[in-house]
Amino acid sequence: MNFNIAIVGATGNVGREMLNILSEKKYDASKIFPVASSRSEGMEIEFGEDKLIVESIEKFDPSKVELALFSAGASTSKEWAPKFAEKNCIVIDNSSHFRMEADIPLVVPEVNPSDLNNYKKRNIIANPNCSTIQLVVALKPLHEISKIKKVIVSTYQSVSGAGKAGMDELFEQTKNMFSDDIKDNVKFTKPIAFNVIPHIDKFMDDGYTKEELKMRQETHKILSNEISFSATCVRVPVFIGHSEAVNIEFENKISVDEAREAIKNAPGCTLLDERADGGYVTPKECAGNDDTYVSRIREDTSTKNGLSIWVVSDNLRKGAALNTIQIAEMLIEEHLSK
Repeated sequence: MNFNIAIVGATGNVGREMLNILSEKKYDASKIFPVASSRSEGMEIEFGEDKLIVESIEKFDPSKVELALFSAGASTSKEWAPKFAEKNCIVIDNSSHFRMEADIPLVVPEVNPSDLNNYKKRNIIANPNCSTIQLVVALKPLHEISKIKKVIVSTYQSVSGAGKAGMDELFEQTKNMFSDDIKDNVKFTKPIAFNVIPHIDKFMDDGYTKEELKMRQETHKILSNEISFSATCVRVPVFIGHSEAVNIEFENKISVDEAREAIKNAPGCTLLDERADGGYVTPKECAGNDDTYVSRIREDTSTKNGLSIWVVSDNLRKGAALNTIQIAEMLIEEHLSK
């Protein structure tokens, strides 16, 4: 990828992970421009063995980059992504702001790469929610065998999905659990250490949370709007890695062996499914890895033509930074380089 790239939100968890991945890919440091709010202007940030200087978004000239990878929150994307796009810079946005707009593609490269063809309408491409990405990567190869009719998913989402503040809160509450120095809940509504919280994002009128709504809407846009869908999203005391227990109903029966074979051969998936102690993946093993891991494939005995699966992925990598960079790589290879 021989293009100039701005990382907007470079000082946050996902922005730093984007820089780590680009460094792992040996991207030229002179073509990377870390951008953040004026509070971070002038800060040095690591890029492999190099140091890059953070620029203020208010002063940054978008015309000097071809691509901008945004991970600075919905309000920043709302204000600044169109301004970058107007300067002939293609924006790949990791926030929720543009995801459901009809003329902006919402892309997971292993699942719906053809949707990337529509990027020129706004010069903006949306990156899905972290919990949606790993789900649709696992569902896609099964959906190709037999159409999916219904999905019921319960998530077990790590605190890194709530940013550095969420990770700090878990660390501090865990460290101080057995002392008198108890910290108040700031990022979460209840203590997160040694606890689980069935509440991510704000509540909607129908009783679902916004996180659960995102999963439903984004799965419909990416995979199929004919899928009946229900999610329960839960925050758990894990630093990195989201897990999902998924029940799937298909139009036609899929055997466990057929499902295993499809997952094993699917891009972006790794199958680890042994019916023995430890024959499955947990968030601890997935942290720092690129793939979506699928385990515990079995017949769902509660419904006709059903399967149950366990899906785990690093939410900072595939759930955010890596998916954004994969979109950029596909965009360059399939469109910009030609």
